[in-house]
Amino acid sequence: MTDHATTKILLDLLDMDGAPDMRTDEDIFVGRSPQQPRERVFGGQVLGQSVMAASRTIEGERPIHSMHAYFLRAGDAKTPITFGVQRLRDGRSFSARRVHAYQNGVPILSMIASFQEPAEGIEHQTPMPEGIPDPESLPTTADEIGDIDHPVARDWAFNRPFDIRYVDAPLYFKPPTEHKAVNAVWMKTTGPMPDDDALHRAALAYASDYTLLEPVLRRHGLAWATPGMNVASLDHAMWWHRPFRVDEWLLYVQESPSASGARGLGTGRIYNRAGTLVASTAQEGMIRLPQGMIDN
Repeated sequence: MTDHATTKILLDLLDMDGAPDMRTDEDIFVGRSPQQPRERVFGGQVLGQSVMAASRTIEGERPIHSMHAYFLRAGDAKTPITFGVQRLRDGRSFSARRVHAYQNGVPILSMIASFQEPAEGIEHQTPMPEGIPDPESLPTTADEIGDIDHPVARDWAFNRPFDIRYVDAPLYFKPPTEHKAVNAVWMKTTGPMPDDDALHRAALAYASDYTLLEPVLRRHGLAWATPGMNVASLDHAMWWHRPFRVDEWLLYVQESPSASGARGLGTGRIYNRAGTLVASTAQEGMIRLPQGMIDN
């Protein structure tokens, strides 16, 4: 699939259809999933679509600055997703929205999001790590796993709308050589995106779910293909700090401060190439291993 084709898939995902409002307290949108070898909907897709649905109910220049979401059920990639947006508050500077994503009449995701008019104030940021190689010097996903004759591997290698390049060796099939609770990737869309700030913010929410639990896996010497391992995202939080473009390289630096109770926590910082911190993330995921594989 060409670069522009995969970017068009992303744009189509984030261009949800409006539907007649059958309830007075919600704006209704409908989203769909792309054809894929897996039956489960990618969690980042539901995040991005929820952000876009909420953004479409905001009037004026008031971009999203934070969201907090819970994944409640696995989504079915063959079934459309209905997004109900409740307008909780529109104040002088901030707006709040609640989004529920439904399939078959039950919620699969619940989100609260906040929007703010641009404002000036104090500023500081954690600096971008030094010594990170340029993205052009790193292999693509197609370079890493494109020759593997498996539908999921080929889908990741050629059909994803984001070009993701690992600073250290990826965890698709091989466990890491070092057990450290850190991970870093460069990422950008495979093709150019329209000049729409809301679209870029929703697309970044989509991409933020790709690798955020990988510092947990690295710390314990695990790969995504570890036999018998079961991983599922439980919640996701995100804060947008400064303007950016998702069709330009962004560095996603991730750490895991804790894992316990069959759950692992990942936190992330997203920088543009100039070293500006544009967003922060946090996610807790369920990570269950077969008996006899648990280490500390």
